[in-house]
Amino acid sequence: MEDNNKYQDEEIKISTDLNKISEDRFYSLSLVRTPHMAKNLAYWAGGLFIMLNLATLLPWTQNIDSRGVITTLNPEERPQTVNATIAGRIERWHVHEGEFVRRGDTIVTLSEIKDKFFDPEMLLRIDEQINAKKGASKSTIGKAGSLVKQIAALKAALQFSLGKAQNKIQQSKLKVKSDSMDWVAVKVDYEVATLQYGRQEKLYKQGLKSLTELEQRKLKLQEVSAKLVSIENKFLASKNELANSIIELSSLQADYTDKISKAESEYNSTLAYGFGIDGEISKMKNEYSNMQIRSSFYQILAPRDGYIVKALKAGIGETVKEGEAVTSIIMVHPELAVALYVKPMDIPLLTIGRRVRLQFDGWPTLVFSGWPGATFGTFAGLIAVIDNIDTKGKYRILVVPDPNEDPWPHVLRVGTGANGWAMLNDVPIYYEIWRNLNGFPPDYMKDVIPQDDDKKEKIQTKKEEE
Repeated sequence: MEDNNKYQDEEIKISTDLNKISEDRFYSLSLVRTPHMAKNLAYWAGGLFIMLNLATLLPWTQNIDSRGVITTLNPEERPQTVNATIAGRIERWHVHEGEFVRRGDTIVTLSEIKDKFFDPEMLLRIDEQINAKKGASKSTIGKAGSLVKQIAALKAALQFSLGKAQNKIQQSKLKVKSDSMDWVAVKVDYEVATLQYGRQEKLYKQGLKSLTELEQRKLKLQEVSAKLVSIENKFLASKNELANSIIELSSLQADYTDKISKAESEYNSTLAYGFGIDGEISKMKNEYSNMQIRSSFYQILAPRDGYIVKALKAGIGETVKEGEAVTSIIMVHPELAVALYVKPMDIPLLTIGRRVRLQFDGWPTLVFSGWPGATFGTFAGLIAVIDNIDTKGKYRILVVPDPNEDPWPHVLRVGTGANGWAMLNDVPIYYEIWRNLNGFPPDYMKDVIPQDDDKKEKIQTKKEEE
């Protein structure tokens, strides 16, 4: 055994001596030895490959990343433009950009540019016109009252005249009746006188009566005949008078009806004219009120408390149109929210109340989207609104602060950019790589998600606390 060990030591010594001789005398021999760096590189590569494979087994939190901007949850708190209600020329600016204004403060003073409103005493002129029209209306009312009295008088006169005419007809009827009786009586007398004259003439021819007696009978007959003609004429005149009375009654009624109709027509025309005047007065009053209101629009006032952030019309003397924006105003402490825009394939995975991590522009962050616990500088939020309308290929969601997490930075402003990650499943890294290579959407989250009512209650509690 000792001999063998001794033999091996001598061989090693001889080999070492030969190597030293070779290295000293033969330089090329030293270049053909096996390099140790390649072996180390192979070892490192193999170890790195094994570590990468093991790393794919680590958990990874699926997320939906999106880009958006800071806005406000309430529409009335968002930045808005201050518009000119009327067209005018800018005469003076009362504020400068960045200045804080309260509701009702004057921002800009305008002057008139329409020739219709150039008269500085326009309100006085309109008031004078209204008073003149009121006087005309009063006179028209008086005229209408007179016409009403005239119509009443004509109707009363008609009734009186009709009664008078009817009485006259009744009198004419009685007179006709009386004259007819007289005519019949005289007619009988005439017949009797004719018979007596005939008998007297016979007796005269027989010599029983004298010529004087015959002539007396003849005279009597002529008198009765004349009376008969007179009574007959009187009777006919009475009948004509009755007919005339009846005709007069009809004519009288037609005449008064025509007068009353004309008076009523004039009365209605007067009323129509009066109503027209009343309409003109109402129109002038409306114009007067419009002028009063318009005069208040020469001062453009701040609609709410806030900061003037941008003047859209700059120069003095510059004209603005009706409804044209003059400047912008933003609230002091709005209730912030982040508007994120999500792809349509991801929108079914989102629900009201889902948790979201946010990164704000200008805020230092170290983001590991798959490992939220290792991320630094991000803030928590909850989905409050999901739009049902596609906005240029993406859907908008509104994210509000999570009341159970750290508050958002107070220096944030509306319009600041933000990145958001909606937290979904915890899966192995190899599965996430495979999903992305195949373009599949993230899986639906299996853990418990706060219900809409719970989320709304939390947000409402936070508002009440604030």
